Amino acid sequence: MALEEITTLDRLAELLEARPRLFVRWSAGPEADLSAPNSTDGLTGAELPGLSANPLAVEPWWGDRSTVLWVARRLHDYSHLKRARAEGVRPWVLEGEEVGRGPDNEPLVARVAPVALVGKQVLDEATGVIERERRGVWGPLDREHP
Repeated sequence: MALEEITTLDRLAELLEARPRLFVRWSAGPEADLSAPNSTDGLTGAELPGLSANPLAVEPWWGDRSTVLWVARRLHDYSHLKRARAEGVRPWVLEGEEVGRGPDNEPLVARVAPVALVGKQVLDEATGVIERERRGVWGPLDREHP
């Protein structure tokens, strides 16, 4: 599957501005996910009706803040998944239909269409942006590492 690899936050922001209903998913990648397009609740084992993902859409309350800062935050919020899950986990961007909510209130996306892969350098760039823009305590949404 030939997908664009996003190499800068600017490019991710540009993509989001052109296609505002995108999601980001942390996993082994689209090929692995599309072979079994349903997530599973880790606590109960229940099969979910789509893939767990996080919306990239900029919320109206964000105001005139930059889209680059928004996507940096969205990547940073879940960056702990890279180390919390199996080897090879990375973020990738997708489109699809939101069909429900998962156990962490995350969107569940069906009829998934992969859009792009997110390069490691984008994660590093996001961390840098977050460090510069921090206005208080702001870390990944990591249950195991407070």
